[in-house]
Amino acid sequence: MSYEEILKAVFPLLEGADLASCMAVCKQWRDIAQDDYFWKCVCAKRWPSICKRPDPPTVTYYKLYQTFYKRQHRQIMLPPRLSFDNLEFFIDIWTDDKLIFSEVVPGPVLHTGIKNPPPGICDRLRFQLEGPDCKMTLPVEPRFKVPLGETVSVSVLVGRKDSNRVACIINKSVFDYIDRTSYRAMAFDYLGLSPAHPFVPGIRAWISLLFMDDRNDSVIDVFGIEMDFCDAAKSRDEVLWLLDILDWK
Repeated sequence: MSYEEILKAVFPLLEGADLASCMAVCKQWRDIAQDDYFWKCVCAKRWPSICKRPDPPTVTYYKLYQTFYKRQHRQIMLPPRLSFDNLEFFIDIWTDDKLIFSEVVPGPVLHTGIKNPPPGICDRLRFQLEGPDCKMTLPVEPRFKVPLGETVSVSVLVGRKDSNRVACIINKSVFDYIDRTSYRAMAFDYLGLSPAHPFVPGIRAWISLLFMDDRNDSVIDVFGIEMDFCDAAKSRDEVLWLLDILDWK
């Protein structure tokens, strides 16, 4: 079997990204890989029904794959209409019916977050706090302790200074999950979005109590609070756009 025959036997088995990489190896590989039959094989794995037609719906199957493969990448977002400077967050935490934390937090403070995590926290939590994603964290000073046997709940509202309107992020949700590997107690609630966005699926807002690794199984020593929207919004602009479509009252 010749060198070219080997390539023609292997190329139909490749995924699109791998076949595209082969085109960059040398001119001979590129000339062979440009055969639209190989790209029809790639498209048949993603859209089998479209390959039942005698001809591709676009100029070539390579063009079809190239067009829709690009759509998988994150699109450039327009600048958000909101800014953290224009927001303030109202955070209240209870144990049973006793209020243990109540603060009005300016948006820039929550966005700046915990720049210097305290000594003694676990490496995994430190790595998460220092990661590249947008973090909305607040250092708790003085720290407070929460007995694990009590019900702990949280509410978070956000206000806009420009219009004096308020939206709910978390409404009296319970911290019902404690992750001992990353030293955080977590609660969540589904965001109430504006009726103008009826097709946006349910997005959860998470809030975490960050606690020290003091090896005490009866209480948690809270040094910080973190709020995030997981995969729904990771960058600063994504977070602001998500807040912008809340059901503001």
